[in-house]
Amino acid sequence: MLFDLDGSGALYQQVFRAVRAEILARRLTPGARLPSTRELAATLKVSRNVVVLAYEQLLAEGCAQARAGSGTVVAPTLPEDWRVAAVSRSPAATHARRDATARLAPAGARALKIARRWPIKWELQPSRLPYDFRFGRPAFGEFPNALWCRLLGRRARRATLRDLDYGPPEGRPELREAIAERLRRLRGIDATPDRIVIVNGSQQALDLISRALIEQGDRVLIEEPHYLGARWAFRAAGAKLVAAPVNENGIRIPATRGPAPRLAYVTPSHQFPTGVVMPLASRLELLEWAARSKAFVVEDDYDSEFRYEGHPLQALAGLDAQRRVIYVGTFSKLIFPALRLGYIVLPESLIAPIVATKAIADTGTGTLQQLTMADFIREGHFERHLHRSRARNKILRAALLEAIDLHFGERAEVCGANAGLHVLVWLRGRDGGPIDAVSDKARRAGVGLYSVRPYYLRPPDRTGVLLGYGPLSEREVRDGIKRLASALV
Repeated sequence: MLFDLDGSGALYQQVFRAVRAEILARRLTPGARLPSTRELAATLKVSRNVVVLAYEQLLAEGCAQARAGSGTVVAPTLPEDWRVAAVSRSPAATHARRDATARLAPAGARALKIARRWPIKWELQPSRLPYDFRFGRPAFGEFPNALWCRLLGRRARRATLRDLDYGPPEGRPELREAIAERLRRLRGIDATPDRIVIVNGSQQALDLISRALIEQGDRVLIEEPHYLGARWAFRAAGAKLVAAPVNENGIRIPATRGPAPRLAYVTPSHQFPTGVVMPLASRLELLEWAARSKAFVVEDDYDSEFRYEGHPLQALAGLDAQRRVIYVGTFSKLIFPALRLGYIVLPESLIAPIVATKAIADTGTGTLQQLTMADFIREGHFERHLHRSRARNKILRAALLEAIDLHFGERAEVCGANAGLHVLVWLRGRDGGPIDAVSDKARRAGVGLYSVRPYYLRPPDRTGVLLGYGPLSEREVRDGIKRLASALV
């Protein structure tokens, strides 16, 4: 570590204050091993006796402990009042550093503005509530983790120099071939491996598409309501969003004045967050509009694998004769989010620019994860896992709908129950205003509840909540809804 000596007083006191400042700022964490006196003396170019005296003072004041066989380590606990007082006494506290003022480019300023208004930070944080209906998460405990570890270990043991080097930005051919075969068989998409680009999740896909296709001021058609990650990516690129209302047939393309939208973003197989499935006629109408407008359509197929009633519809990209659909898929909802693997199926005209944009962004996605995922698909483990997940989710979905009907009755209207990992519930008799009060009451009852309002550009005049059930047990689903109904009486 680098220690900053303040130049005030005896040299051993400067060393003492420098080390203590790192401890108090928690840059040296409790239990962390301090450098040996010889190492630190060589780093600071002082005599070893100076460091020995500094360490003796750290030990005397309780900042450090001497452990046999481990040398000197940071004390496991520091009294809070002593810590605050010690910081205020430090000479470094009187010399506050100021960062240089950054002059941001428009893209940086837009990204910062979006980040400051991020309304769902809880998505990335584990919840401590016993009944958390957070949506968009799979059943982590159901994933065959031991099998995955064996496949990953096998790939790691057999790794060649090529596997350990930088991979191609478009992804390893083994995974692209496995995805292409699966999409042709199950989603009706003529997805040759050369049209597939592996990405670090669907959010990176949206970012790459935005940077490659959108200039500041371009119009982008987006569903209303919609996935927030898409809104952020398009706005960060400088797009003007055109909201297209969603009804029981999916997106309704509005009549607009001025230039036609450059891009349209849709979730036709399970609209997020309403759960509407776009019928064939509406899909064909959207493709005709794209051809007339010379616009591209981003099809976000985030959880189409989880369909519980009726026959699966062919993906929009499978119906696309004009090659205007950009198909985005992800493994986050099917495997686990931390894997950070997704893919894009591109029209031929966009392969080179998207691959070039990705090469600049990250020089390639992790190779061993890609190869393990390819094995997981090709050896049939993926289909078996999905079969078990669908069966489990269908039971949870039925338990959720029964509990809502039992405990809410006419007070609730359920939407989007035939697919996915969540449902949208409109609470009757409430306008859109008191959602914070509703969420607070639910939280006090131990229930995590999440509003649909952030997913609208113009929030609705009624109260809607999203109920995800992927990681919950059947008992937790039933008990959670019972507690929620009691809390909202």
